[in-house]
Parts: sequence; structure tokens; C-alpha cells
Amino acid sequence: MEPEGLIFDCDGTLVDTMPIHFKAWSITTEKYGLIFPEDRFYALGGVSPFEVLRILSSEQDKKIDFEEVTQEKESLYMQLISEAKEIPEVMEIVRSNFKKIPMGVASGGTSETVIGILNHCSIKHYFDVIVTSEDVENPKPAPDTFLEAARRMNIAPEKCRAYEDADMGIKAIIAARMEVVDIRKIITKKS
Repeated sequence: MEPEGLIFDCDGTLVDTMPIHFKAWSITTEKYGLIFPEDRFYALGGVSPFEVLRILSSEQDKKIDFEEVTQEKESLYMQLISEAKEIPEVMEIVRSNFKKIPMGVASGGTSETVIGILNHCSIKHYFDVIVTSEDVENPKPAPDTFLEAARRMNIAPEKCRAYEDADMGIKAIIAARMEVVDIRKIITKKS
């Protein structure tokens, strides 16, 4: 299929931010007595910060203010974004399709952090639409974020190709009936 629109996850797909997110999560969860090992962090990749906290606090029987702790984690992340770099293999796809086909971002992050990272890496201008967890009722792993990006681009979901780096996001793309590209299969592993 020749897609009519391309949709990209942000963290870990367009920009290598996952180590930065893990650092911010580690500091924040430790402060609130939550256990969040690295393998679990990657397994929950693409899930909104609010939902991650809901899951962890429920499993570990800890009462926290989800909104306050999400804000704290996201604020810490924003202090660390200077460490972020774009993922060359994916950005090559973006640049080669710029002004040829509509492109959007569908992220499980908050609006502030997604726009902040896109601006930091000077890549926001490539995208016609940006949809975050705050723009939908059911964020990833539900398909809503990807479906909203397609809707805003005025393209049928089945005519979109979507790029992701996390299993939860890939489930969301499949549920949205879009063509999936798992970028873990196309990026060069750094030694």
C-alpha cells in the first residue's frame, strides 16, 4: 500500500528520549516509594504517564496524587531534554516525505513534553498535526491517539502508515487498522 498519511510516535521513535524518561521516572518513583524497574519501564513504553502511575500505585498499594506526580515527573524530564537527539533513520523518512504527504505525531506523552522535545530538536515544523495523551479520552494502548491524528489529517486510518518503538503503541496502531512499522527493526544499533 502507498500510504496517504504517515503518523509517528515521538519518544523513542522520532527522538531518542527513552533513557531521559527513565531517569526522570526513576527519581520520581523513588521519591514516592514506588518500584519501577527498567524492564517494566520499557514494557509500558507509550502508555501515558498518568496511566503508568495509576498502574504502579494500584499494584503496589500506594496512594498518590496522579496529576501532581505526573506533573513532577514531566517537569523533571523537561529539565533533562538537552540530552535528547533525533533518531536518524526515522528522521530520514520524515525529511524525504516532507511536503509530499501529510504527517502527524501521535504520542502518549503530554502536550508540554511532546512539543518541547520537537522544538528542542527543531523538527516540529515537519508535522501537520500533533496529538498527545491529553487530546484523547483513551490514550495508548487504545487506538484513539492514532485515530485522532488520522482524523485531523482527514485521512482514513487504513490509508495511514504508523511508526512506533513500543509494544503498547504497536497494539494501538493495529487496533486503529493502520499499517505498522516497528522502528526497532530499522534503526542501527549503537554499540
